[in-house]
Amino acid sequence: MTDALSQHRHISFTAHYTGYIWYKMGISHPVFATSKGKFLAKMVHPLESWAEHYVGGSMRTTLKQRHQMIDEHLCQLIQQHPAIQVLEIASGLSPRSWNFRQKFPQLNYRELDLPEMAKTKTAALRQIDQTAPEVLSADIFSEELAEVFQVFNPAQPLVVISEGLINYFDQNMLFTLLKGITDYGQNFSEVHYLSDIYPEPIKNRLANFIWASSRLLKFMSRSAFSFHFKSPQELQQFFQQAGFTRVTVQQPQRYFVEPRPENQDIQQDEHLGDLVWMVHAVKKNSV
Repeated sequence: MTDALSQHRHISFTAHYTGYIWYKMGISHPVFATSKGKFLAKMVHPLESWAEHYVGGSMRTTLKQRHQMIDEHLCQLIQQHPAIQVLEIASGLSPRSWNFRQKFPQLNYRELDLPEMAKTKTAALRQIDQTAPEVLSADIFSEELAEVFQVFNPAQPLVVISEGLINYFDQNMLFTLLKGITDYGQNFSEVHYLSDIYPEPIKNRLANFIWASSRLLKFMSRSAFSFHFKSPQELQQFFQQAGFTRVTVQQPQRYFVEPRPENQDIQQDEHLGDLVWMVHAVKKNSV
């Protein structure tokens, strides 16, 4: 695998890492995997293995869990609403748009990222699919996001996706993003939001270690990385205040173990100790 690092010099180290892990999982394409990602994955492998043994999970295990849960929910939404449209924000080196356009060729799936990342991702996509649409670019905390919503047909439902994103925002920033999705999506009959989120590690025996790791990630990523919620109820109330009418939380400990009726969520009321959750928030509008 070759990688022109100069083309990826602006990508954060977390995007490099996740892009390579998805490639190693067998769900991505070499154009989304960089040599820096390979180096980072090799460097943290001993720590990841230690965490999986003693903490009960690691960054790479949560990557797999969150990606699978989001993908399964997106498939269910497409089955329920064949004309649904997709907007993935801060998509980075995620292979999801490529994978889903292969499965559902008629799907209107658009990605959004910062200008340089959008340019790089568009070029990578078109190496493997010349018909791939251009990756959009906008400031998701400004009215530029409203212009992105105008790209879609309001007569059809819309699902917004983010992965590995919202823990990098403080609660005020997160509320601004959620309110933007519900406000700018008010002309659509339904707006869905699928996202992962890392809750406070209150039920993990190595919570102090996880907190210390999060502070290091906050420093290295120069972000506001933090844990926002201690329980699914706290999360639901926060999302409802931003305008969503139905909010469900999926926790891997139960999601991947208990049998689920097809297309049916299982609501969970307590923090089960998982490192990552998946959120499915819905707003239905009278249009």
